[in-house]
Amino acid sequence: MKITVVAMGKIGLPLAVQFASRGHHVVGTDVNQQTIDLINQGIEPFPGEAHLQNKLEAVVRSGRLVATNDTTGSVAESEAVVVVVPLSVDSEGTPDFAWMDTATASIAKGLKPGTLISYETTLPVGTTRNRFAKLLEKESGLIAGVDFHLAFSPERVFTGRVFEDLRRYPKLVGGINKSSGKAAKEFYESVLDFDERSDLVRPNGVWDLGSSEASEMAKLAETTYRDVNIGLANQFARFAADNGIDVYSVIDACNSQPFSHIHQPGIAVGGHCIPIYPRMYLWNDPGATVVRAAREANVQMPSYAVDVLEKRHGSLSGQKVVVMGAAYRGGVKETAFSGVFATVDALKAKGAEVLVHDPMYTDAELAGYGFTPYNFGQTADAAIVQANHAAYADIVSADLPGVRTVVDGRKMLKPGQLSQADVVVLGVAG
Repeated sequence: MKITVVAMGKIGLPLAVQFASRGHHVVGTDVNQQTIDLINQGIEPFPGEAHLQNKLEAVVRSGRLVATNDTTGSVAESEAVVVVVPLSVDSEGTPDFAWMDTATASIAKGLKPGTLISYETTLPVGTTRNRFAKLLEKESGLIAGVDFHLAFSPERVFTGRVFEDLRRYPKLVGGINKSSGKAAKEFYESVLDFDERSDLVRPNGVWDLGSSEASEMAKLAETTYRDVNIGLANQFARFAADNGIDVYSVIDACNSQPFSHIHQPGIAVGGHCIPIYPRMYLWNDPGATVVRAAREANVQMPSYAVDVLEKRHGSLSGQKVVVMGAAYRGGVKETAFSGVFATVDALKAKGAEVLVHDPMYTDAELAGYGFTPYNFGQTADAAIVQANHAAYADIVSADLPGVRTVVDGRKMLKPGQLSQADVVVLGVAG
């Protein structure tokens, strides 16, 4: 089968490699020529994705994966098209469909009868049917669900472990009609492998949810549920911190009860998904008061961490404060929607001299974000652990000379690990 994957980002490229690894001929399209050139050389354009380099090199060498900027031409020769173009949203979650519309128009111009189009970019409920079906029909002259198949199938993977997650989690699909859902199910069964899982309500594999709207809502629901859960954990964390209670022991106790689970709090929880998709859900359902309250509570948490630091340390004016971790979570080189930005802003508002450390970024890269880089061994006055990089579990007093107060927002440090510092273990999410 010939497949086009539109957008070779941190999800699209691993998907293209996975499809090619199953023996299909895949064309990955992108607007970035440097990305295209690197892929065609068998070189991963971004680091940090487990097994990507070896798998990419193999499928490029075999000729099963090539990259191009000609989306229309590639679609014209393909039986299936998978769309992973980023959807831009503002701080309130209002979508900006410009990139998606442009990509959809390019797809439509090459669309031929019988092709399956599957959108994997997370979308507000109803977008596949009410927006993209109409645009595809307008530009192609074909009828969605009759002349071509159209479905939504959300990505359910974390960057850094995409190949593992593709096997671990059921692949959800929903078509705009039964024939589209059937085509999507058959397609994904031919390109994915699944782990055996006895804990699921049905066998692991491709699950047809019956409609594109159900599939769209499933993705928004699972990420929004997590955001609300984190909001609850953060409320517990704030109360516990104000009353000298170890919130982690409380949460562990709660989670020992069957069928209950409370997410562990932390300064930087999420990335692309957690801060944005609940707002996207609210765009569909503005009356969801619980969702809105949780999101508003979580947004406040980086500034709360700074308030706790000031309370324990004293005035932060003129103090050198190290924010440990620019990434949104440990082990991933990605700053999109990271808590680092709000944390840095809150510290600067207190008059602090802010430094940023991250083992995955060079000084030049950190400076490119407008941060002043910090290297272990330089003197400072205080620190906030913002991302749970594994390296932070092994730091010693000599790494942070002069630091006398640390707010550990990710429970990375062991008791007594920094003998010279007052370490506050605090769960706060961004």
